[in-house]
Order: sequence, then C-alpha cells, then structure tokens
Amino acid sequence: MTREERLELLDRAVKERILILDGAMGTMIQRQKLDEEGYRGERFKDFDRDLKGNNDLLVLTQPEIIRDIHSGYLEAGADIIGTNTFNAQAISQADYGLEDISHEMNVAAAKLAREAADDWEARTPDRPRYVAGAMGPTNRTASISPDVNNPGFRNVSFDDLVEAYSTQVRGMIEGGVDLILIETVFDTLNAKAAGYAVEEVFDEVGFKLPIMISGTITDLSGRNLSGQTPEAFWYSMRHLRPFSIGFNCSFGAEQLRPAVDEIAHVAETYISVYPNAGLPNEMGTYDETAEQMSAQLEAWAKDDLINIVGGCCGTTPDHIRAIAEAVAPYAPRVIPEVEPALRLSGLEPFTHA
Repeated sequence: MTREERLELLDRAVKERILILDGAMGTMIQRQKLDEEGYRGERFKDFDRDLKGNNDLLVLTQPEIIRDIHSGYLEAGADIIGTNTFNAQAISQADYGLEDISHEMNVAAAKLAREAADDWEARTPDRPRYVAGAMGPTNRTASISPDVNNPGFRNVSFDDLVEAYSTQVRGMIEGGVDLILIETVFDTLNAKAAGYAVEEVFDEVGFKLPIMISGTITDLSGRNLSGQTPEAFWYSMRHLRPFSIGFNCSFGAEQLRPAVDEIAHVAETYISVYPNAGLPNEMGTYDETAEQMSAQLEAWAKDDLINIVGGCCGTTPDHIRAIAEAVAPYAPRVIPEVEPALRLSGLEPFTHA
C-alpha cells in the first residue's frame, strides 16, 4: 500500500468513527522495574553517565520491551500508536550526554512502532494501523525565563529548537511514521518551532504527512504554561493546517473537559484528546480505573466533542480497551462551519468579522 493510499484510508476512517489512540508509554515502562543496567544494555554498559530514566534510549537497549508495549495497545484497539520518542531530541538528550544519537533513536523508535503496527494490520487487513511520530516539548521553554531574577533570559532559542526538532523528524520519517504528533505543548512558541521544523523537513523530502497537535493545560485557569486559552492556542497553530488539534496529559477527563469543549466549537479540524487517568495521588501514581475513565470519555463522544481519543499518564491497555468499547457506538464529532473572520491570538483570542 502506498503512502497516499494509507492516508486516504485514514481520512476515510476518521470520518466514519472515533479513532483510538494508544495509552501511556511511561506507565508501561515503569512496570518493567528496570535498573541502571537495564537501561544501559550492552551497548552503553561502560557509558560515563547515569542513564536510568531515559525511556527513549530503550528503543536501542530494550527494543523488545517497547515493541511489546506497542503491541499491547494495538491488541486493545488502538488505531494510532505513538513512537517512544517524547524526549528523543538533542536538547533533552543532552542531559544524558546522548544528543549525538538523536537521529538514530528516532529511526529505531519509528521502525519498532512500524513493525508492531504492520503485524497487527496483517491480522486485521480491513483496519489499517498508523504510527505517529511523537515530539515532546523538550525540557526548556522559549517563552519564559527560568531565572526569576532575569525575566529576559532564555536558556533556549527558537533556532535551537528548530534544529533539534528537524533532526528528530528526519529520523521519524526515515523510520516510517504515518503522522507527526507535536504533543504536550506547554509553551506555544516551542510548538511553533516544532511546526516550522516539520514543514522544513517536508520540503526536504518532497511530501507531507498529517500533523497532530496536542497542548496541555497546566492549571484550573484553563491555560497552558505560556498563558494561552484553548481558543487562542488554536489560532496560534492554525497556520499549520493540522489533521487534528486537542489536548493531552493535563488532568483527568473531568477537569480537562472545559478546554476540550472550548476548542471543539472553534476548530475547523479534527479534535484529538488523551487525558491522564485522573489526577496523581500523593505517590505520583494515577488511580482512575479503566471503567471510570471510559465512562467520562463516553460522555464526550455522546456530546459530539471528539474525533480521536486515547490516554496519557497512568493509562494502560485496559484503559484503552475500555475507552474503545465505550465510544464505539457514537459518531465522530462533526467539524463545525466557521464563519470567515480575522482571528488573532495573544494570551486571549481576538476575532473581528
């Protein structure tokens, strides 16, 4: 099947039913209880820095674990799985001294996800499975100073972000992803750098892939860390003409619903959402069961708010299976017809007809 044929089937599927994303990668990796040696593997056994916690490295040192996690989510009903590349760009990998292997990590991660998706697609040929190349926000912010005594200071530039993201996207495309997922956006400027990098690489390779964009709300004010409301965030990212816009992580479904409701009524594209399994408890883990979470997301489907849905922190294949079953009876959200107008965004949206 050609790339064009695959994307045509994706476009058809998202119009017919609510598509299912996978769940948390980190949650499933934590269940493995890997020690320092487990993260290092043979290749990095003599590396001079601690590597425990570098989940992205596991695509090279523990590929079977990552492939099995992907397979578990596909078995649970996921149509789209994300690569294990949330921090697989040079800026984040610099914390471990591994920035030079960013490209290799992304190629390997994409190939692992591709293998798992192709395996399940072969079992269900009437239902293609898709791989989204996951691009996290990095561990730096382009809009906000990390030094409270120097508001003008930045520890990363737009160009730094573009360079890191470009390398990441090249690796993902080489590894065979179907979509690009710019996720957990807490700083809209970081996301704009990611979008710029993606478009540059598309020009290099001579074709485009669908782009999914997913922000995160940082507190109950309903804004991201750089201060934007959901509607303003959409206007800031709209120029990329994304396949979908939405939110992930943040809170549980109950607290995230107002933000989803706001953006669902103004975005003339598909809405993708994958919340945490509730709020973290005092131990930093998540207590919301698959049944509790799926019941809340079923209400979103019933109220015509979503086109693509899955889970973030704390979710497992059991959560994804329950969510898939809960939303299956409902038609996907109908994209609204939005009247032409001048739409600008700062921290708040501005619309002038």
